[in-house]
Amino acid sequence: MQIVLYSDDVNLITHWEKALSKETFQSIDDLASLKNLQNCLIIMNYSSCQKEYKSLLQELREQQNHVLILDRVPELQKAKQLIKYGSMGYGNALMRPHFILAAVAALRENMLWLYPELTSQLILELPESQNSNEELLQKLTAREKETALLLKEGLTYNEIAEQLEISSRTVKAHAQAIYKKLDVNDRIGLALLLK
Repeated sequence: MQIVLYSDDVNLITHWEKALSKETFQSIDDLASLKNLQNCLIIMNYSSCQKEYKSLLQELREQQNHVLILDRVPELQKAKQLIKYGSMGYGNALMRPHFILAAVAALRENMLWLYPELTSQLILELPESQNSNEELLQKLTAREKETALLLKEGLTYNEIAEQLEISSRTVKAHAQAIYKKLDVNDRIGLALLLK
């Protein structure tokens, strides 16, 4: 799936190009060319499409494109609206390269992707269930259980690492093991299962 960058801000294009230096991509600068794309992974900034995002996203999705919208000031409500209308990802326009690469990988796998802080906010909005999750948690080691409960509360990997006094890499390893054991794909899936 070809990566295409579209923005009304040359500084953002430069930032994204650096993040994608090991990928093959092209940059375009006119809306007509964007609307003619088919089966591409499109990265665009919110300000370049905010006036017509509903119709534009619908049109791009009909052409089998996967769209990642990046915003200088990401907000959860915007994320919900953009995903509702067809965006498969939403995040910070100036986020670190590894987040951009993670978003690209998720979209290539036909998965949704949200900036981690937005994922945490979304998890906090989920209502608590009256069901006990003890049976599910018995599948986990003691450290994985601690990690799962903190992930369920919306904490980021870095916040969990600080609280448990371990590295964020270790938290990520625990999280991957938890997702596999509980048959979920990500933090939102885990939160939905455990809340």
